[in-house]
Amino acid sequence: MGYKKKVYYDVKTEKNRVALTFDIGNGHQTFEKVVHVLAEKRVEKSTFFLSSPVLASFPEIGKRVKEMGYEIGSHGHNHYNYTEYDNRWIEEQVRKAEEIIFDTTQVRPRLIRTPNGDFDQRVVEKLSEMGYTTIHWSADSFDWMNPGVDIIIERVLSKARPGVIILMHASDTAQQTHIALPSIIDGLRLKGFEFVTVSELIHEEQA
Repeated sequence: MGYKKKVYYDVKTEKNRVALTFDIGNGHQTFEKVVHVLAEKRVEKSTFFLSSPVLASFPEIGKRVKEMGYEIGSHGHNHYNYTEYDNRWIEEQVRKAEEIIFDTTQVRPRLIRTPNGDFDQRVVEKLSEMGYTTIHWSADSFDWMNPGVDIIIERVLSKARPGVIILMHASDTAQQTHIALPSIIDGLRLKGFEFVTVSELIHEEQA
């Protein structure tokens, strides 16, 4: 696909579609609360970027994401900045994550969100050579900082526009995400948005 060397912050589209994405870097309790909300609100499309150490400890997370039909992306193995390491290290990290994700879900991810959202052109090109498309975001909830439920909701809804990629977390360190999520989902729907996966957004731009 021709878009691999591009970093996706969002997608240019005239359709009222957004991608709700969740990074998971630790624990399993917040994840369970988040997917409960998604199921209750009947959100059928979402993208989860999974860190492989979490799957090694809690393989049920990967299995649950797959069973619910959500898209699976990679969040790498160790949560270090890729720009600080050479290409060989990056390849080892990404391949290790890929194998653990595959062993758990039978899915080989082709999307990656680098740890801490850290990358440069060299990193993007290396990931592209490995068959990955780098995904960033254009609406950051800052939910990992636990700034308050109302602040999380406002940060997402104020950035809502067609093609936006929303960053949230389903890690245990994000303790307010599941509380804010119902209002975020309702608010986006009131604005006329529907939820799609990141890949569906990308294909929308390519069409």
